[in-house]
Amino acid sequence: MARVDVVMPQMGESIAEGTLSRWLKKVGDEVKRDEPIFEISTDKVDAEIPAPSSGVLAEILVTEGQTVPVQTVVARLETEKGAAIGGPGTPASSAQAGAAPGSAAPVAAEAAGARSAKPGGFPPAAQPNAGTAPSSHQTAAVRTPVPQPNGGESLADRLRTKSSPLVRKIAAEHGIELAALHGTGVSGRVTKRDILQFIESGAPSGVAVGAGARPSMYAPGGADEQRPMPEAWPGDRVEPMSQMRRLTSDHMVAARRTAAHVTSFFEIDLTRIARIRARSRAEFEAKTGEKLTFLPFVIKVVVDGLKKHPVLNAAVAGTNVIYRKQYNIGIAVALDWGLIVPVIKNADDLSVTGLTRQLNDLAQRARAKRLQPQEVQGATFTITNPGVFGSLMGTPIIPLNTSAILGLGAIEKRPKVLVGNDGEDTIAVRTCAYFSLSFDHRIVDGADADKFLAFLKHELENFPEASVV
Repeated sequence: MARVDVVMPQMGESIAEGTLSRWLKKVGDEVKRDEPIFEISTDKVDAEIPAPSSGVLAEILVTEGQTVPVQTVVARLETEKGAAIGGPGTPASSAQAGAAPGSAAPVAAEAAGARSAKPGGFPPAAQPNAGTAPSSHQTAAVRTPVPQPNGGESLADRLRTKSSPLVRKIAAEHGIELAALHGTGVSGRVTKRDILQFIESGAPSGVAVGAGARPSMYAPGGADEQRPMPEAWPGDRVEPMSQMRRLTSDHMVAARRTAAHVTSFFEIDLTRIARIRARSRAEFEAKTGEKLTFLPFVIKVVVDGLKKHPVLNAAVAGTNVIYRKQYNIGIAVALDWGLIVPVIKNADDLSVTGLTRQLNDLAQRARAKRLQPQEVQGATFTITNPGVFGSLMGTPIIPLNTSAILGLGAIEKRPKVLVGNDGEDTIAVRTCAYFSLSFDHRIVDGADADKFLAFLKHELENFPEASVV
């Protein structure tokens, strides 16, 4: 008789923790190797995690909604069918009790993670009871540092200052000293939610996040009278945000606050693209097995435009500008449960056919929760396509660490005034769409953005037909 530990996987180099969002199996269920048994959410992706071996799910140690460090044991499998199953009073229930908020179990797990961290890496973080958003009246636990033989910092102090790369980046951009803050994570570690709430509160740097009345993202300190929390009325339905929705909310607030958003609009005539697509569609789909849409044409031209206007493929790093040499195009995909942005890496190396294959593959696996974290990281430019839902135009929010995002409006036929060969004006039916470019005015001037859009317009309206092959 043998038991196999099921652990929270490391879903990417920079990811230190994950939230177990849903169990797909219950205690006593038989599972097969590589069969999905639970879902997790990280700040990058939602994914289904397969069983490491076949057997019976004997114990569940981490409940739905809990956030735990990577490599934490979340369940155990009994490799022989019919073995004892954990219940009340068994190690399973004891483990669940030990994982309660404020207990020593997460601290021990994080300490173990810190010992096993690679040189130069960062130890995992834990957020006890992460399934419930902390209120403005909650305070972080105060832990007394344990004196060390060498007179240095305690393990708790070291863990508290070892925040995630994203938290450190946000702190650096806003001039915040993390060592002076006490967050809601283990040992007072500052989480992403903590620092976003702290920034929105307008408090001066050095004020402890966890001290006294903790500022709330929704009602920043000193603003409660101006912005009270809404209350549910009789008959209203109240439900907590999903993990993906909470992460999207945090990301959007941080992105909107960070960049100086400006949006320009161009109307682009896609009649030529529509004709090329119509002539090539049947042969293309027969040869590749993929559906040919307008989007691969747009991506192809966007990459060419980024090469001519590199500031649109750049990122702000304090007072420096990083000009990316990779062209990684993020494509926003709307799911029934939220929004995700898979990334086409090195898009400049792909033809229209290659872009089509990548697009369809990423979109299908996003809807099936089969994406890996690295497939939603590293975008240098993003395209969103609300036009598929009928939207004419919009002002999309620029993702963090990029300088622009392109929005595609609905593609539809419109009457347009054209100048004939004889110089006379005529009215013709053309296939058109509005393109919107939101750009970060800290580094992208309006002239740069408009030149980029003008390039897209010219190239799409004069797209070479041979490029489809």
